[in-house]
Amino acid sequence: MSLAFGLIAALCWGFHDICVRYVSQRGGILPALTTVLIIGTVILTPAAVAISGWDAMNMRAAALAVAAGVVFFLAYIGLYHAFEIGPVRLVAPIIGAYPVLSVGWAALSGQPVTFDQWLAVGAVIAGVAIVGLLTGAGESSGNKNAAILWAILGGASFAATFALGQAAAHAGAEMPVIFVSRLTAALVAIAVMIATTGLCLPARGALPLLGLMGVLDCAALAIIIAAAGMARPEFASVAASTFGMITIILAWVILRERMSGGQWLGVLLTFAAIGYLAL
Repeated sequence: MSLAFGLIAALCWGFHDICVRYVSQRGGILPALTTVLIIGTVILTPAAVAISGWDAMNMRAAALAVAAGVVFFLAYIGLYHAFEIGPVRLVAPIIGAYPVLSVGWAALSGQPVTFDQWLAVGAVIAGVAIVGLLTGAGESSGNKNAAILWAILGGASFAATFALGQAAAHAGAEMPVIFVSRLTAALVAIAVMIATTGLCLPARGALPLLGLMGVLDCAALAIIIAAAGMARPEFASVAASTFGMITIILAWVILRERMSGGQWLGVLLTFAAIGYLAL
């Protein structure tokens, strides 16, 4: 069930990220990002009010949920900038490789990591490297190295968001944690936008697409955090990382991004290894 939840979240994020690619190249990133976060928070509000569990939200759970929200904003910043520069086939495998950090953190925490798991981690890194090396600088709409750095920020922040969110759900209750995390991310986005560019609304024509993105993203994050009460909840976040493969396939079909045989090999190697880490 945890794996199934993760795959549903991956589908939501795959379609969401194709929308990010479109929106980020046709307007300011902060207004679009902030709008998506606000819409997601508004969608969650009725459920957060109706569902009980707020009495279980102690200081530790609240602090972890707030931290998850702050890091989630950083994940979004990295994601939007990476997809703005692109191409999708370069940045999606990097962002989707965050389970590597989960394995590394487990090793540092004293949990046993088997030899085959280290091999899978190496395969993820190799697959990402293949895609990066075969992607020319002229294929992005900006500096390729900058796209890679933004993608690394996004992937690392997603890993931290899921870990903090599930820890908060264990300490408190799922729905309050989801709502507090979303609300925190939205408030941080508003504060950053005011401090940097001032309040700026996206174009009216972009609102329907941003609304869809808010629904997809809200559903995906809620699914991952809700998996905290299932057996092996970490499998949900690992399965969700396959969103990158879905995004790449959609970019190939919808955005007509060309893929060489070597790049397909790198993508398949990356996500096959990510899938193996979930076994």
